[in-house]
Formats: sequence, structure tokens, C-alpha cells
Amino acid sequence: MFTGIVSDIGTIESLDQRGDLRVKIKCGYDMGSVDLGASIACSGVCLTVVDKGDDWFAVDVSGETLSCTAEGQFTAGRRINLERALKVGDELGGHIVTGHVDGVGEVVSSITTGGSWAVVIRVSRELAPFIAAKGSITVDGVSLTVNGVSDEDAVTHFTLNIIPHTAQVTTLGELQSGRAVNLEIDILARYLARMEQARSLV
Repeated sequence: MFTGIVSDIGTIESLDQRGDLRVKIKCGYDMGSVDLGASIACSGVCLTVVDKGDDWFAVDVSGETLSCTAEGQFTAGRRINLERALKVGDELGGHIVTGHVDGVGEVVSSITTGGSWAVVIRVSRELAPFIAAKGSITVDGVSLTVNGVSDEDAVTHFTLNIIPHTAQVTTLGELQSGRAVNLEIDILARYLARMEQARSLV
């Protein structure tokens, strides 16, 4: 479990196809405090540490995970948001995040407004009902508040405001039109939708 508060930006150093895709990620973590088998969210994807060194760790990414995440997410040289798993007693600065990607969005625009970035993301109709203005969403592992949602001509967009601090300590300052991003909906929205579905069966 995570909170969507990024604690480091890693860089993918190498990829090795060995059944699953072995991804080596350079990071700033004290790897002496990271156990093999630990979970680290990599741009919103919960992955297991299978190898490590002084300033890097490796994860295995299955074909299923690759099919559910943003295209180009795991490429050499790519910077990715990192967050270690939540510990009992840690501050919950964002919202409850599972590290399971619900879908992929596409950046429509990212425009500087004052010192911040106004970002518009297009989502599928399947995800649209789970996104609400002033609700929470995770974009590439970052906990954010939705500014607004619009449904027009069978297309749904939502807007975000990325403040300078968030742009500096995450990869969201790099967002450009056409870029695919990992999305995780608020877990409360998921449970509410299931409750409504179950109620309709009674």
C-alpha cells in the first residue's frame, strides 16, 4: 500500500528480457534499508525488488503488467516516480494507493499558468465514472486532486493543476501532449461502484 507521495525519481538503466522483463533502476534510496522482496511503486506500478546494489534495484515486469500500463513506461533512460511501501505510523500525505493501474490516460495538453501547469488528460469511458471533481486520482504514481471533469462527444477529459513543487520532485513537469500515463482511481470510488452493482442485482 502507498500514498501517492513520491520519495525519489529513478532512472531505468537497463532492460533484460528473460521470460519476464528484468528492469534495473538507479535510485537515491539507501538500499541497505530495502529488503529483497520489498514493494516499490514505479510510476504507480507496485513491483517487487528481486535484486539490488548500492544505488540500484531490479524488478521483474510481467507481460500482463506491460499490457496494462502506459506504452513506453519501461524503456532505458526513462525517469520514473518511486515510492516505497507505506509503514504503520507513516504520515498519510496523499490518499490510499494500491499500486494497481486501472487504466491508461493520454495527456491532451500541459500549459503553464502562472508558476503551475494546467494539465488535461483524456480517459476511457470505462474509467470516466470513477473520476470526480475534487476527488483523488493517481497519475504515474502521484496523488493528485481532480480540478474538473468534462464529458463531451463520447470523450471524457479531466484537468489537474501541477504546482511547481510537484513538478520538481516528480516527473509530472515533463508531461507533454500525447504522452501516456498510468492511472489509478480512488479506491473508495471502486468500492462504491461495486456496492451499486451489487444493489442492482438484489
